[in-house]
Amino acid sequence: MNDTRRTFIKQSAVVTAGIAALPTIMNAGCASPNEKITVGLIGCRGMGFNDLQSFLKNKEVECVALCDVDQRVLDKRAEDVAKQTGKRPLLYNDFRQLIDNKDIDAVIVGTPDHWHCLPMVYASEAGKHVYVEKPIGTTIEECNVMVAAQKRYGNVVQVGQWQRSHQHWNDAVNYVQGGNIGRVRSVRSWSNVGWKRSIPVVPDSEAPEGVDYDMWLGPAPKRPYNKNRFHASFRWYWDYAGGVMTDWGVHLLDFALFGMNQYVPKSIMAVGGKYAFPDDAMQTPDTMTTVYDFGDFGLVWDHTIGIYGANYGGRGHGVAFVGEYGTLVIDRSGWEVIPETKSTSKKEGYDGVKLQNAQGDGLDLHVKNFLDCIRTGNKPNCDIETGAHIARFAHLGNISYRLGRKVNWNPDMQQFVNDNEANELVKAHYRSPWTLPKV
Repeated sequence: MNDTRRTFIKQSAVVTAGIAALPTIMNAGCASPNEKITVGLIGCRGMGFNDLQSFLKNKEVECVALCDVDQRVLDKRAEDVAKQTGKRPLLYNDFRQLIDNKDIDAVIVGTPDHWHCLPMVYASEAGKHVYVEKPIGTTIEECNVMVAAQKRYGNVVQVGQWQRSHQHWNDAVNYVQGGNIGRVRSVRSWSNVGWKRSIPVVPDSEAPEGVDYDMWLGPAPKRPYNKNRFHASFRWYWDYAGGVMTDWGVHLLDFALFGMNQYVPKSIMAVGGKYAFPDDAMQTPDTMTTVYDFGDFGLVWDHTIGIYGANYGGRGHGVAFVGEYGTLVIDRSGWEVIPETKSTSKKEGYDGVKLQNAQGDGLDLHVKNFLDCIRTGNKPNCDIETGAHIARFAHLGNISYRLGRKVNWNPDMQQFVNDNEANELVKAHYRSPWTLPKV
């Protein structure tokens, strides 16, 4: 058990279940789809609360507790849940207290990225199932620890890459893998965040009343409070996240790899910078292109902020598999195949595929899959290994960008080849008293 967590448990006089009892906990499941599943949410402001809303659409789910370091957010969400369910949840400012509540079956981790690893590992250790937002970690080392934790404790862990539960994405992969567009030599994935504007530079200040800022920082470096780094805009700072690459990239690159059924690139090269807003407060690049070389095909990631890019009929995000007979293009709205008509490798009589619209709500379907797996013990649609792999893959691109050069990754060693500087960026450097768990 991690020393920080052991100390906390002693101080609060809470004794967690022993590891010997975990197989019984994990294999029990629920007797029927109608049996109650109790959940607690850690991180209540943004995507975490969206996740909880999807959970509460299932009549067997009861929200027992909420946790947030911002008391204003916590109070507001408690009112929202009480109005929706008729029952006010317990409120915590320290996520460890929520995890130690024995009345909770499953924990939703909806925090900023730098707070995904510790709650997931601690909750697994305590015998709870976990729905954790993506990307699962801010470093490759964190990802590896989270995989080890799930393997050791045997709980159900679903990563919030909900496209894995949205059927049209899987239909598109099946079409590509069926050879219907011929050999694919190039895959393109992109997110052009047209709605996002510049973040003006503002001075540091005192944290708002009701905010436990030191707890919000947690394992991240100690820095003065600045509103640009807090709440939703945390995503644009390396201390807490990885910009567009680890936000949208984990969704889209996941299906780029899934479609090709190849996962380990020979080399990675990223270029980009703050080309749109060079003097604003963001650290992560607003423009970036990353090339992953697999030897027999290339995968390109491209993102921009401030423009939508007008890709393939105005799709602001998506994946395109460029095949001999046509290009399959997919985004959250659906997929289609644009046929080759003039190339030397066109296929006579092939008309492509007209738009196949998405059906249902992907997040709702993903949550339902998680709940079903709690009952059955089955592997969820986006298990921890899937989430970890694509998070690592996105981090490889960011590391190449930050170093300004090509890098080569050894997946067996989980490190870069003969590159000490790059390998330092693989590691999780936690601020005391927080430490990376040893699983």
